[in-house]
Amino acid sequence: MPSPTAPPSADIQAIFNQIAPVYDQLNDTLSLGLHRVWKQMAVSWCRPQPGDSALDVCCGSGDLARLLARRVGVTGQVVGLDFSAAQLAIAQQRTAQSVQPLPVTWVEGDALALPFESNQFDAATMGYGLRNVVDIPASLKELHRVLKPGATVAILDFHRPDSALLQAFQQWYLDHLVIPAAQRFGLKDQYAYIVPSLERFPNGRSQIQLATAAEFVDVTHYAIASGMMGVLVATKSAQRE
Repeated sequence: MPSPTAPPSADIQAIFNQIAPVYDQLNDTLSLGLHRVWKQMAVSWCRPQPGDSALDVCCGSGDLARLLARRVGVTGQVVGLDFSAAQLAIAQQRTAQSVQPLPVTWVEGDALALPFESNQFDAATMGYGLRNVVDIPASLKELHRVLKPGATVAILDFHRPDSALLQAFQQWYLDHLVIPAAQRFGLKDQYAYIVPSLERFPNGRSQIQLATAAEFVDVTHYAIASGMMGVLVATKSAQRE
């Protein structure tokens, strides 16, 4: 069931449509630019191969989808899905400006009801999306459903670190750098959702349990950036359902 403190899906969708024009700039501020390195790590962990069909859920402006496209090459295919039309418009524009043609199709859709057949994708990513869905178990089950047997998903997101000292640093960083940066773009209220979303987001151990309950196997959670960031890596059993 959705968390009782989570905002409705329509509210989250409205936030991401509003912040779309400056989403990447604020991600750079929030991560000191390191989100680009973390995205490369996530793509490597889901192991896309040339010719594969790959999926990026909650694709935003399309960074992960474009990285996947470079891995699968012209013989492969990538689908980037998001519920924000404004984010998808930016993703499509940036992909069209790429020097190298990229095999990406953009789809507006819901992470809780993916509009794809079961056993369709060889690899998948999700960046900064799991923390914002209103039903994490349902989202994981949908990812499991659309992956082919033996395929892997890598899920990147911000976390609350276990250390009280690091939690205090993270809160200071949000209060004094991220929120003021959002305020300069007139988006302070929209970015205020970050703190409560971190508070209710399951930690790495809980994410492993949730992914296992969704019938993933070989589930690992990699804590990075001193636990303020993490990547959940989970594989669908090679046994066909």
